Amino acid sequence: MLKLSGLGKRYPTGDRALTNIELTLPKGQVMALIGPSGAGKSTLIRCVNRLVEPTEGSVTLEGVELTRLSGQKLRQARRSMGMIFQEYALVDRLTVMENVLSGQLGYVGFWRSFLRRYPQSAVVEAFRLLERVGLPHALDKRADALSGGQRQRVGIARALLQSPKLLLVDEPTASLDPKTSRQIMRLIRELCAERELAAIINIHDVALAQQFADRIVGLRAGEIVFDGPPGELTSDILTTIYGEEDWDTTPEPEDNSVDERDDPTPPTPMARVAAGGAR
Repeated sequence: MLKLSGLGKRYPTGDRALTNIELTLPKGQVMALIGPSGAGKSTLIRCVNRLVEPTEGSVTLEGVELTRLSGQKLRQARRSMGMIFQEYALVDRLTVMENVLSGQLGYVGFWRSFLRRYPQSAVVEAFRLLERVGLPHALDKRADALSGGQRQRVGIARALLQSPKLLLVDEPTASLDPKTSRQIMRLIRELCAERELAAIINIHDVALAQQFADRIVGLRAGEIVFDGPPGELTSDILTTIYGEEDWDTTPEPEDNSVDERDDPTPPTPMARVAAGGAR
């Protein structure tokens, strides 16, 4: 479905963010990108939808080479890629419903969006999505009146209103507490399964990546140093990705740790280890 071939990014300063990235993402697969800060995770996601222009290689989505597109054709291609941002990217003065409907901007254009002239079918779908993400009671609330978890749910609904084929998710849990983080990751995972969506999730929390992703890709200094299933993420591989650390020491539990009754699936032993040292 998605193929990255020889993808690279060098900034005008000469700094290299990505080097020779080779990845293929099939339909329906949830991939987690992990790695230290500055490893190139956010840059990789933004190169896929061309928010950052790659300097080498190609990005192909369902047979269409995105790196060759421009203007109207690029805008049309971006409709098939839903973006979920770390800082939510909501308009605070607008209501929850208005923020979700802004996901139709790529279809209705700026002026129709500005005048709130959305197709009835889009409005019906927005209602349905807000129900699905657990916010039917909040549709008339302003975005700035929501909690972090609620704001992220609005961002998820907005991305899905585009009817995307691919989700690009940039640190969806970075500003959330542990319980809400798991709820958001579980929701993304469930929605991808329901809609057969592929997803690339840039995430710092290795434990969450192991629990909710089908596949983990580890980046270090802009290069792929691991690509495999969560169960193969050993202490040695974590050292390769992040550097030396005592990965075999179990961290002390935090006061705000998650009540396991909220999630019947316990993390793997390596997930519990990684949770304390991989941020």
